Amino acid sequence: MREAKLESALVSYSAGISACEKGEQWQRALALLSEMREAKLEPNVISYNAGISACEKSRQWQRALSLLSEMWEAKLVPNFTSCSAGIRACDRSGQWQQAIWLLKETWGANLESNVGSFIDAISIAMRG
Repeated sequence: MREAKLESALVSYSAGISACEKGEQWQRALALLSEMREAKLEPNVISYNAGISACEKSRQWQRALSLLSEMWEAKLVPNFTSCSAGIRACDRSGQWQQAIWLLKETWGANLESNVGSFIDAISIAMRG
């Protein structure tokens, strides 16, 4: 019963963070991630992905990279969605060197990647 409540709370928080992402409310998304920790709930990859995407849409590249770093510290492995949103956050903010660095890190960590990400990274570098 307790696990079901915790899972339900985790899903609810993640849905709230995702809603903030869609509404481009990055500050509220990060506040919800913080509230999760205060409530002794560990954010999962889905929660972080929504937070990183919220930062991406609001051109908060440093915060997006900070969330990726937090994921590693929490022993969560960022997935393609996590890294792709981080790359786009850097790109949208004109931080193409950071975007290329993150792409290299993604491949270096053996995370799933695809040709589309590689092409995006090349186009970012060419604009930079």
